[in-house]
Amino acid sequence: MTARYSLLARGLLAAGLLVAVSAADAQNKIKVGFMLPYTGTYSALGTAIENGFRLYVQEQGGKLGGREIEYVKVDDESEPSKAVDNINKLIKRDNVDVVVGTVHSGVVMAMAKVAKDTNTLLVIPNAGARAVTGPMCAPNIFRSSFSNWQPGYAMGKVAGDRGAKKVATITWKYAAGDESVQGFKDGLKTTGGEVIKELTLPFPNVEFQALLTEIAATKPDAVYAFFAGGGAVKFVKDYAAAGLNKTIPLYGPGFLTDGTLEAQGEAAQGLLTTLHYADGLDIPKDKAFRSDYNKTYKAEPDVYAVQGYDAAQMLGAGLAAVKGDLGKRDALVSAIEKARIDSPRGAFTLSKAHDPVQDIYLRKVVGTQNKFEGVAVKSLAEPSPGCKM
Repeated sequence: MTARYSLLARGLLAAGLLVAVSAADAQNKIKVGFMLPYTGTYSALGTAIENGFRLYVQEQGGKLGGREIEYVKVDDESEPSKAVDNINKLIKRDNVDVVVGTVHSGVVMAMAKVAKDTNTLLVIPNAGARAVTGPMCAPNIFRSSFSNWQPGYAMGKVAGDRGAKKVATITWKYAAGDESVQGFKDGLKTTGGEVIKELTLPFPNVEFQALLTEIAATKPDAVYAFFAGGGAVKFVKDYAAAGLNKTIPLYGPGFLTDGTLEAQGEAAQGLLTTLHYADGLDIPKDKAFRSDYNKTYKAEPDVYAVQGYDAAQMLGAGLAAVKGDLGKRDALVSAIEKARIDSPRGAFTLSKAHDPVQDIYLRKVVGTQNKFEGVAVKSLAEPSPGCKM
């Protein structure tokens, strides 16, 4: 009996040790919570962001700062009213160490408030809402993408330099659209041009016909449009179907044609857009990234994949500086602030408000590519009005 009890005791002890080791392994992992759109208009964008993030971590052997990465996912459904509950699931239920999200500017506004209130590290891989790095700016909030103002401002300058003096704008009526149009107006103003008509419709409404009729009646020198995903596909096709592309040049930020060209087909050919990424960049990092992404996911990467990749790079820079010790938050934040990110888009740094300071490119649609045409604005920084960090 004694021997049997001894064996049992040793077995229980071994099992206990196994549980302890497993618990230690789990504690040693860094939990990343993806709060991205996995359904609806922006679903393809969310998937590309996650793919890009995972690719960078994979290139580092599955670790950042020497610690393995564990992923948790929540579909934000591009629904601002669900944003607080969704981010709280990640923070309070899943106990994530960092949140990565999202695409929709309305959703990210609510996310940023919760992240700021709870001091949760938030890396924004797309949504360009200016307020997040303006009045709401905080040491724990970073953006790996752009502000809505940046590509709009660059296209305003391009349109004006190409002779557009009286322009109409059209967008969904929400933060991203409003801010993109404001950037365009600011850029256009530097060339002496002005916006004479601003047209909007509720997100994600895609019934454009009445507004296209209004554009035709207005006869502007050009039209600036902010749409993305499925909405961008339909708008570009409807614009061409109405014959407007033959008489009124259509301009937009890159989201109008990024990840949408196969669906837009002939209607998109020749369109000019501005963005911090383009096809055909003569950058070694980009060539390697595109090759690795294609091999891993059997797909061509777009700007959303780049932004996800760089979100992981930024987090990795911070974690490397503190050797994975999340308790050293000030040092981690400082390291990200000072980092020079070797991005496929071209190297960039971060502003004091934690936005990328980056080149904005002029691109032209050729086939299924947004081909690099030149640099529209060099090292453009978001002004970040209201940030007191």
